[in-house]
Amino acid sequence: MKLSNAQVFLDGRFVTGGMDFDETVRTVGPQVKGGTDAQGWYLIPGLIDIHTHGAMGEDASDGKPEGLSAMARYYAAQGVTSWCPTTMTLKEPELTKAMAAVKGFQRPTDGAKVAGIHLEGPFVSRKKCGAQNPDNLHAPDIHMFHRLNEASGGLVRLITLAPEEPGALPFIREASRDCTVSLGHTTADYDTAMAAYEAGATHATHLFNAMPALNHREPGVVPAALDAGATVELITDGFHIHPAVIRLVHRLFGEKLALISDSLRCAGMPDGDYELGGQPITLTGGVARLQGTATLAGSSIHLMEGLRRSVRFGVPLEAAVTAATLTPAKAIRQEHRIGSLAPGKAADFVLLDRELTVRAVYIDGKPIR
Repeated sequence: MKLSNAQVFLDGRFVTGGMDFDETVRTVGPQVKGGTDAQGWYLIPGLIDIHTHGAMGEDASDGKPEGLSAMARYYAAQGVTSWCPTTMTLKEPELTKAMAAVKGFQRPTDGAKVAGIHLEGPFVSRKKCGAQNPDNLHAPDIHMFHRLNEASGGLVRLITLAPEEPGALPFIREASRDCTVSLGHTTADYDTAMAAYEAGATHATHLFNAMPALNHREPGVVPAALDAGATVELITDGFHIHPAVIRLVHRLFGEKLALISDSLRCAGMPDGDYELGGQPITLTGGVARLQGTATLAGSSIHLMEGLRRSVRFGVPLEAAVTAATLTPAKAIRQEHRIGSLAPGKAADFVLLDRELTVRAVYIDGKPIR
């Protein structure tokens, strides 16, 4: 199949051209002519959300195949073609159930692909657990990690931990052989964070949230991530991070910035009471908080909305697209398969009009909307 007369996203910029594809991309660029007229719309890679807990009343930690299917359909309809089911800080039996559910997941034809699993905990700090349940915290345990990864069929692509916890550095050295290790939900100072990056960590989870603030004498994780060349996540709903800081992170980290949704089961749902890792949360006016507190609990947006808001906040469209496609693919070591429009890669892509409204979504070369 061919698409032409599109603004195709190639190598970080838009060029007028098209794409010839079946399940994978055959040819892409200005040389592609004929086929279906894309009406000058943007043709971008499918978005990749490497940090999303849930949507449509479902949560990846529930371990329910039908819940994963509902989430996959929701994401795909919004232009998210690959995602990492993200678990919470839970006890090992609950996490094992969630791992097994993802291992056995059969993608619906109109649903997004599972690109791997993100374990957000349970090896995080009690002082910065945020909306994570402190009753389920666990010291870094490489044997537990291997058990969970085995239960998932080797699908763990990313794990978030606090590097100041006892045993964290040896854990990072070994776990980083199997997946990306990220610093998050942490009280780590700059030196501790740098030691973790030197041990093999390469990522930072929802930058600024659930970590020490950037201080000129106590710099913490943020400058350590910059000095180490780590990729960093950012929630761009406008509540977790001020737009000025979103612009700042874009300017500092450039192509190391990965947009995430950090969405909860309340995404796509009306205001009301929900549950997160055994704790009650309340969604009011699009903001989710631990019930009865001011603690933010995650977002209620999908990644395409995060991309649109990033652009509205002043991030250039080209940078926002990269941050929602190629950078997250690289962060989970899957850039050889997804994340950009290149010959041999999966034909996962989205057509957007000039208002960034989703007009069409293709996964493995097949239209799903």
